[in-house]
Amino acid sequence: MASHQVICISSHPIEHGYYGITHLGGYGWKLTKIQVIQAIESGAESFYTLVGGNRTEIGIVNAPAGKYLRTYADDQWNDNLLELPECL
Repeated sequence: MASHQVICISSHPIEHGYYGITHLGGYGWKLTKIQVIQAIESGAESFYTLVGGNRTEIGIVNAPAGKYLRTYADDQWNDNLLELPECL
């Protein structure tokens, strides 16, 4: 399984929170949120952030308004994705 570090996001205005994320990017790549969800669900790829030297996996949350991506570590969902800078 390929594993990719996410270093930036593209999103709609921040008031949309996780639902506002449209793209995730890394070194030399940028994918839509849907592409990342499909890659994770297929089991072919995984995605993570590296904050303060700590690796945090990205998981899929199934919510009434649809699926979205969020980081997960130490049995807790956290806000690492929303803390990343906007992709250029």
